Amino acid sequence: MLPQEIIRKKRDGHELSADEIAFIARGIHDGSLSEGQVAAFAMAVFFRGMTTAEQVALTVGMTNSGTTLEWQSLSLPGPVIDKHSSGGVGDKVSLMLAPIVAACGAFVPMISGRGLGHTGGTLDKLSAISGYETQPDLATFRKVVREAGCAVIGQTDDLAPADRRLYATRDVTGTVESIPLIVSSILSKKVAEGLDGLVMDVKCGSGAFCDTEAMARDLAQSLVTVANQAGLPTIALITDMDRVLGRNVGNALEVVEAVKYLKGEGTREPRLHEVTMALAGEMVALGGLARDAAAGRARAEAALADGRAAEVFARMVAALGGPDDLLEHTPRYLAHAPVIKPCNAERSGYVAGMDARQVGIAVVALGGGRSHADDAIDPSVGLTDVIDVGTAVRAGSLLCAVHAASDADADQAIEILQRAIRIEDKEPPARPTIMHRIGR
Repeated sequence: MLPQEIIRKKRDGHELSADEIAFIARGIHDGSLSEGQVAAFAMAVFFRGMTTAEQVALTVGMTNSGTTLEWQSLSLPGPVIDKHSSGGVGDKVSLMLAPIVAACGAFVPMISGRGLGHTGGTLDKLSAISGYETQPDLATFRKVVREAGCAVIGQTDDLAPADRRLYATRDVTGTVESIPLIVSSILSKKVAEGLDGLVMDVKCGSGAFCDTEAMARDLAQSLVTVANQAGLPTIALITDMDRVLGRNVGNALEVVEAVKYLKGEGTREPRLHEVTMALAGEMVALGGLARDAAAGRARAEAALADGRAAEVFARMVAALGGPDDLLEHTPRYLAHAPVIKPCNAERSGYVAGMDARQVGIAVVALGGGRSHADDAIDPSVGLTDVIDVGTAVRAGSLLCAVHAASDADADQAIEILQRAIRIEDKEPPARPTIMHRIGR
């Protein structure tokens, strides 16, 4: 086969065969396709799209470019289940969800990413914990999953390496936003994990990649259809990301919120709790540990209430090199910003909405995120006590507290936040947290 002929075929809008796509995936991995050819293939898919069969073939091809994990040899006494989020502002759900589901009897090998752009990455949050190893070898990963019940780590070089090269090319050629390429990128890594089931959290709103409901539905349906045809039982929830999820944004600050959530300290932010429990219920049910999502949610609520989930989180952190007393002495192991300033409302009214993307950008500007993949992150900076949409405020009321490295950084963030958080005279209509469920 000739790469240029396959690229031309897709460029002209024709469907590629499974063999042609497998050839392209091998060429991306082994270097026999040039950078120009990889870029041309990505651009052809961006404009011409892919059928479901093509997406399945690309997913399988990239999965087969590297190691596929197997768990049968460990004789685990429960299903192997994972969750993936399309990303959002303040989305620390994975930190609580993995131990909650593990406490219900599942095993959760969660391979997560770092943040790029306005959304935070789960790995950056965990990296804020002193000593936590986000890139263990696969033997250690398997050992921690078996002994602790879950492990949240970063993608290794062994899993779907063809995707790594294709994504790097997409990132610099304006082809990131292609749904077929997004679907195959996400699922190639998840299929390689050797899972029994996957639950997708597809975010929708101003702080998400999918800023419209139609786009979120398209992505969620594609993920579910392709995953199931690739042999991975999958369901998806579309959840609201038109405002911050939880009260804190920023890596160390989100770890603090996650620990308090697991320990039951204070009131759990309702939307954060709803998303976490909805996903947990689906994961427990998908793993066959409950008859349906409602029963799965009840099991998850019980594991959270009696402290088992917090114990699993503590075991995971210690097994991956973090402190064994993180739950007891959380502040001791996290960085703290030297400057904390209030961001106050400039007028009275109701918080009518917020541009969650701009909130995320404010945190990136503080040093809490990346504009480029190799940027260093300050784990201490971010926001706490972020006000919820629908709250009545007076002029001077606290909208959030800004944690910064300097007064100047804090002042810059406050300017962005006061524009991003919209205050109007009328109370806004309620927006559902769980917007849709896409089943198998």
